[in-house]
Amino acid sequence: MMNADVIAYASMLHLSRADVKVLKVKDTYSIHRVVYGLFEDTRTEPDKKGSVSSGILFADKGGDFHSRKILILSDRKPHTTPQFGEVQSRPVSNAFLGWDRYVFEVTVNPGKRDSRTGKVLPVIGRENIHQWFLDRAMNSWGFSVSPNSLEVVRAGVQSFEKDGFKITHGSATLKGALTVIDRDRFVKSFTKGVGRGRAFGFGLLQIVPLQDS
Repeated sequence: MMNADVIAYASMLHLSRADVKVLKVKDTYSIHRVVYGLFEDTRTEPDKKGSVSSGILFADKGGDFHSRKILILSDRKPHTTPQFGEVQSRPVSNAFLGWDRYVFEVTVNPGKRDSRTGKVLPVIGRENIHQWFLDRAMNSWGFSVSPNSLEVVRAGVQSFEKDGFKITHGSATLKGALTVIDRDRFVKSFTKGVGRGRAFGFGLLQIVPLQDS
């Protein structure tokens, strides 16, 4: 049971080169499989069909020839002694989300629903992604972002195979400074993630409090 003051758990999964090889970590879906394997699945089949959140977010932090790191945020503790790799976890307190301003980094799957067809279409181009993020932050995620601080670090696509089908997502990594305008929405954005594709490494807000001088 989670302590009342603990809002989530932040963990870092360290995989050695040998772990990566044995686990066949080659794309986002394989990372998804490894990360979800660290947790007990608390959802029922109806929950899954109803798109109930897994309570797990992750961000691939990459690595080098020798190792790979994956940042995880979850609503419960992972297994601390996995079969492969090493996990270091710490609780995230409510107080951590009590600041007014933060610097952040996040990888998102930018998309807009077409009002005519109902389909979600990818947002393409750095300027369009920049504006999409500013709008979504203000209208849906509980924070505003200084346009001058917001940088689209990377923009491209993420592809992987699942059940014999190739799946492609638009992918953009952004950095900037945010100001909380709706605390409840901001807390939800942090704990539940932002945007689509959260099961595949999107939406984890990586934040550091920004103390005004």
